[in-house]
Amino acid sequence: MALHLYNTCPTTRPLKSSIFLWNILAFQAGSLNTGGFLACQRFVTHVTGFATLFGSELAQKRDAQAFGYLSVPLFFLFGAMISALFIDLKIQSKNEPQYYISFGILVLITGTVLGLGVTNHYGEFGAPLEFGRDYSLLALLCLASGIQNATVTSAYGSVVRTSHLTGLTTDLGIGLVRIFSQALGAQAHAPELRATFMRIGIIIAFTAGSVFSGFIFTKLAYWGFAIPFTISLGLWLYSLGLLKQKRSI
Repeated sequence: MALHLYNTCPTTRPLKSSIFLWNILAFQAGSLNTGGFLACQRFVTHVTGFATLFGSELAQKRDAQAFGYLSVPLFFLFGAMISALFIDLKIQSKNEPQYYISFGILVLITGTVLGLGVTNHYGEFGAPLEFGRDYSLLALLCLASGIQNATVTSAYGSVVRTSHLTGLTTDLGIGLVRIFSQALGAQAHAPELRATFMRIGIIIAFTAGSVFSGFIFTKLAYWGFAIPFTISLGLWLYSLGLLKQKRSI
């Protein structure tokens, strides 16, 4: 899979398979975020939001819940570390990154969320957040988001992220000014234009995943988590196929 992912910088001409992966992962991130919000009124890919909730709860003297909120982003961190063990560490040591393990873990996490949700472990879909009941849902979704974001970040040399749009929108704004001001020379203009289209594509894919999943979750409740589960399963099978193909060469 390294041939399809690693060293595919958006300022160089990307492979079609890489463009597809950028967008399908952004679509999945939008789906996870929407599912978490509709299930328990909390976004799961925004570490900043949990820091805000920590401060808010602490100010209202709800210390236990405040530190509970503070601990949830640690699962995003753990997810990023898990991904780094199997991908970034391998890349840095010039070994083959083990994408199939990263995507396999995503299959297990999203499958667990789907299974617990449809068996009413989390209670009624869309009910107000009950921290003791919904903590594991928030933790699992943050864990999945951390793995997913770190996987694509490592694969594309820390220039592509798919689970949140703040940095991407900032990069887009800078890129647009560079293009329209003609501050770049002719040689640098084409790479910046490609990077800008890549950023726009990821933003559209994330938004499309959010909108599409919003309709599905509204109709099917926890069964909506079948969307990120199916995407994870497809990516896992794809990575296994590439691994088998490489070993047969």
